[in-house]
Formats: sequence, C-alpha cells, structure tokens
Amino acid sequence: MTDTPEIVLTETTRVQCDGASDIRAGSGYRPSALGHPRVFLEIDEKGYVDCGYCDRRFVLAGGPAHDVTGVDPSVGAAQEQRI
Repeated sequence: MTDTPEIVLTETTRVQCDGASDIRAGSGYRPSALGHPRVFLEIDEKGYVDCGYCDRRFVLAGGPAHDVTGVDPSVGAAQEQRI
C-alpha cells in the first residue's frame, strides 16, 4: 500500500469528490455503496485541494502545484487520473 494520495488533474477550480465515483458496479453501472458523502471543493492559489475524507488531491492542470506533484503530465503515472 502506498502512502501518497491519489492525484487527480482537473481543468476547473471547482471539483466534487464522493470517494467512489471511479468504482463501477455491474454492467448497468449503479453507483457503489462505498465512498463518502459528496463534497464540493474549491482549488485556491496553491493550485490544489485535498479531500478531507479520502485524501484525494485535486491539482489544477497548468497551475502552480502541477510541477511539484511529482507527476510528469507527458508520461503519466499509475496514480494520476485526469478529469
């Protein structure tokens, strides 16, 4: 298990997180019961925001924190997800 949070690149400063949006259940895709209450987060001048429930980090693509996340956007990484 890794200690680093999941990093999600986003194009907008307002994001939402429910901790289970990427978990799919069955062929009809019904949202899973896993996760946490949906929260709306705002990325500020730091260029990122962390979810208080699941520690998922949302980073503004091209923002000030994009270069310091350790994720190379041209190569990609296993923990990087783009929304």
